[in-house]
Amino acid sequence: MTTPSPLQARLSDMFGQSVAVLSRPSPATFELFERRGGTQQALTYVLLAALVSAVIAAIFAPFHANVTVIGQFITRLILIPVQFAVFTGLVYLIGKYLFRGTGTYPEVAYSFALFFVPLSIIGTVLGIIPILGWIVGVLISAVMIFFGFLAVQSSMNLRDTVSGAVTLILAGIANWAVQAFLLALILAPFVR
Repeated sequence: MTTPSPLQARLSDMFGQSVAVLSRPSPATFELFERRGGTQQALTYVLLAALVSAVIAAIFAPFHANVTVIGQFITRLILIPVQFAVFTGLVYLIGKYLFRGTGTYPEVAYSFALFFVPLSIIGTVLGIIPILGWIVGVLISAVMIFFGFLAVQSSMNLRDTVSGAVTLILAGIANWAVQAFLLALILAPFVR
């Protein structure tokens, strides 16, 4: 793994950093990398996961009723990065304003991308197996919560475990509310 200058991490660096974060889970490991990239690198990395998910979903779309190849491809390419940006933005805002966290949004986004991308790719690939799909989904979700907790502590500099946990829980609840609101806005013209 190379040592890039701040905010210039390449995908190859990010893969190595992801391996380190996943193999040595702790806030200290996240601290090693949180300033090696920024928002642009995080979103580029997340777009890679979205592309993998979109391709796999498009390939398997013909096997599902009422699902189109183009629909799966486009929605995943758009929704995964948007959902990531909204969630990490909520983590940042809640951590900063409710718990006086001192991290920055680029640190939050980059830290979360380091575990989100590999875990979401693993979840997408294993999720195509019919019986394992939902089990893998539950397990990947639990692992993402664990790594999210560590990333919140590191990227927002919240050393109190309660502050980190509450930040993550509130961000999750707020994220669901934002998604429901946006879905209602999108569907409103079609519902009478």
